[in-house]
Amino acid sequence: FDTMHRFLGEDPWERIRTLKKHIKKTPFSMLLRGQNLVGYRNYPDDVAEAFVERACINGMDIFRIFDALNDFRNFETAVAAIKETGKHFQAAVVYTISPVHSLDHYLHRAHELADMGADSICIKDMAALLSPFYAEQLIGRLKAELEIPIQLHCHYIGGLAPMTYGKAIGAGVDVIDTATVPLAF
Repeated sequence: FDTMHRFLGEDPWERIRTLKKHIKKTPFSMLLRGQNLVGYRNYPDDVAEAFVERACINGMDIFRIFDALNDFRNFETAVAAIKETGKHFQAAVVYTISPVHSLDHYLHRAHELADMGADSICIKDMAALLSPFYAEQLIGRLKAELEIPIQLHCHYIGGLAPMTYGKAIGAGVDVIDTATVPLAF
């Protein structure tokens, strides 16, 4: 969105409408940084509500919302706007490694998101730290405890993604993001 508008001088809404005209069966999804929307600062509630409304009108179907610190208070305004439009709210739990970030921590956070009304949950491994065996445990527990689809998004910085995806598939993950070259073709 930012690149189209700021650097290419394009109307991002027009691009979505054009693509939607030609891609009829595939739902469109976007990443929304909670109250930061597609920018890098916090926006007022009315701006967040209007942005979600415009995105829906122009063809967006699925909103993956995340906060880098898993501060779900930043989801509230956007989630209410998404729910009002009847679109899909995919809540992301950002994965990292620290003494606080245990398996139970992630399960607790995922339950909070389900209670918030998430239509699906994405484990977002944006630092490429999720190991295959930890993914197997995490996905297995999420699938056992929640009744909504679980998606996995791994970055490929250190080369773990394909093995992590393999273990996650074995544990029953519903969707994987195919940003890994061999899976993206």
